[in-house]
Parts: sequence; C-alpha cells; structure tokens
Amino acid sequence: MTGPARDRTESGFKERTRVRAARDALRETVSALEPASADERTVHLDLAAADGRVLAEDVTAARAVPHYDRAAMDGYAVRAADTFGASRRSPAVLEAAPDGSDRVDDATAVRVHTGSELPEGADAVVMIEHVEELPLEQGVELEVHDAVGVGENVAPTGEDVEAGQRLYEAGHRLRPSDLGLLRSVGLERVRVRERPTVGVVPTGEELVERDPAPGEVVETNALTVSRLVERWGGRATYREIVTDDPEALRVAIQRDLTKDVVVTTGGSSVGERDLLPEVIDGLGEVLVHGVALKPGHPVCLGLVEGTPVLALPGYPVACIVNAVQFLRPLLAWLEGTTPDPHASLETRLERKIPSEPGTRTFARVRLEEREGEDGCLERVAVPTRASGAGVLSSVALADGWVVVEESREGIPAGETVCVENWEYSA
Repeated sequence: MTGPARDRTESGFKERTRVRAARDALRETVSALEPASADERTVHLDLAAADGRVLAEDVTAARAVPHYDRAAMDGYAVRAADTFGASRRSPAVLEAAPDGSDRVDDATAVRVHTGSELPEGADAVVMIEHVEELPLEQGVELEVHDAVGVGENVAPTGEDVEAGQRLYEAGHRLRPSDLGLLRSVGLERVRVRERPTVGVVPTGEELVERDPAPGEVVETNALTVSRLVERWGGRATYREIVTDDPEALRVAIQRDLTKDVVVTTGGSSVGERDLLPEVIDGLGEVLVHGVALKPGHPVCLGLVEGTPVLALPGYPVACIVNAVQFLRPLLAWLEGTTPDPHASLETRLERKIPSEPGTRTFARVRLEEREGEDGCLERVAVPTRASGAGVLSSVALADGWVVVEESREGIPAGETVCVENWEYSA
C-alpha cells in the first residue's frame, strides 16, 4: 500500500474537527433548496396525508372560528339588561320564547345549547342551572336567579381564530393538532415540501443479512439509519450490502447521487479496509474526516456533484451518534427548517461520567428510581456499564444519553444533568 491511503493509515487522526464546525461545514453544502428549486420541490396534500410534513408557504385562516356568535353553555339566551339585579331571593322573571325562535325580545329568553347560534337580539346566556322553569297554561315562565353581563357565556365570532389570521409560517412541521385547526378554518389541502430522499448503503465484506458464521456480522446499521431517516421526515432507500472494493463503492455512491443525501455505514476510519474517504475524495470533496466526539470520531463528511455524502462509522453506537448529530439536522435543513429539540429530562447523576477534554461525549444512561434524602422516590441517571462504541445494547436498552461538552473533563456524581431521549423530539 502506497500513497495517500498509506499516509492516512499510518498517521491516524492527528486532528479532529469540533462537532459544531463539522456541522457548519455540512450546513454550507445545503442551499435549503434555494427559493427557485424550493418551489419545484413542493406538493399539495390533503390534510390527512400532511401529518409530519413541512409547510412550503405561510398559512392564513380562510374563515373565523367560530364563524358565528355561539352559546358557550346550555341555558337561555337573553338580553343581559333583563337580568340586572337578579338573585335567588329576587329573581328576574322572563318569558320563554317558543321552541325554534331565533330572536330575543324584551323580557324574553330563547333555549340554547352549547354551540348553538346566538339568537338575534341576545347578548348573553344564563346557565340552565340558574333558571327555574315554571309551566303556565300557555307557555313557560322563567325565574332567573343569577344576573349575567354582556357577552357572558357567549363565544363571539373569531374568539378562537380571526378570518385572515396567519396561523403558521413556511418551515413549520405539521402536527395532528395543526391539521385539526387548519380544517376548522376551511382548509382541506396544504402545500408542503417534498421529503428529502436518502440512499442508505451498508458496506463491509464481513456483513451478512442473517445467520452469521464466525467472523461475520449481521447488518444492523443501515437498517437503523434508514428507519431513522423515515422518522426524521425523509424517504430512505435501503440498499444491499456493498463489499470493501473501491470500484463497488464508487458505483454505489454514484448510483444514489440522484438522491438528496447519500449515507454509507462502515469503512470510514483509517484502517486498510476503510476505503470510503478515498472514494469520496476521488469522486468529489472530503469536507471533514474525523470529528471530536465519542463514540464515533471516524466519521467522514463529503460532497459529490452537489450531493452531501455521509460516511458513518461501522460500530453501531458510533453510527447512531453521528446520524443524530449530522444526518438529522441535514434532513431538516433540506426541508427548510431546523431540527426540533430532543425530549429531555433533568435529573441527578448517580455515578460519574468520565470524558476527554476537547471531545464531546455521549454517555448512555438508564433512568432508575432511588429513594431521595426526603424519603421520596426520585428518578436518577445511571450510566450504563457497557459503554463501548460496538455495544448496541448500551444505546438500544438505555433511556437516553447525557452530552458532556468539550469544555468539561467528565461530570461528577450528584450533579444535575440533562438526559436526552434522542429517538424522540420535544
């Protein structure tokens, strides 16, 4: 072995790029689908199909909600002035209008239900429990035991949403509650950005799909990454395993340059069989090779014919950490938005977490119940005993991870830490 590959394998990673700088380098490759291309990368969808999609334009209310003055309680619609001074000792006496009446006159009341349109002339609703109905030979007399003010127990037009009100800006990721609100204001379809497409390519001559012999490993990384892509809003194409051969790797990357992103797993470090950095460099440009994070520093970020290429490490935990740190925000940028924060919990750290200054460390933890000083149960973060980059169970069976920033040399036991559940957003 001679040339750049030999230099790389002998020198290793002398310098590692900080996580923020590596992410910035990747961010610069994304134009967020520049305005011209962004318009071409959109689609109109029915609301039922738009859950989780990113709006391509601002959305305003086509109508008010409610679009009429309505009763907010079961009871009687009245003119508030007719109930002035009413009490249980001195009730106001009103006449119940016939069923179906749509107007309230002086000293009359119309029976209404929650959500009913407020009759003409009414400006308040007396709750049914504050009214006593007294049948007469003709009609019904009402004794009102509680005075109401103008607008009381009434939901006016536009109380929830005003017509023309801007509800969401372009770049907002739609949630189920958003879809309900959009339908309530008269919208049935929305224009959203197309989902970013990702080719996910597992690499390594040791990989097999099932039934591994000694020296073989069942492929899990690309499966995991492809499912994360779907969860993060992208569309993944999960490719077959590619062996450690330069030409085969070149063909695999070139095949998926029609995608928005190409992701490979394995072969990203500095060993003799880690060929992807050279392959990417030969096809385009290596932006970053080696990042100051643990586990997972041997990640390679590149650009080939305008397409970002992420070569993720082969160790399962290292692969996941890098996917979360780089692929997740990249997909958000491609949709013209930013990644939502992870769901997190602040709690006490039970055992210390060691880390190397200058390296961002992702320490997996479990949340366990312990008896606190006050005798009450509390949830504490307990670092997993198995913490190697290749121990998949250390992340799959954990409740999250604690991020130790580059400026720190570990976190002592007893300190309050933030546990990130990286698989879910807040």
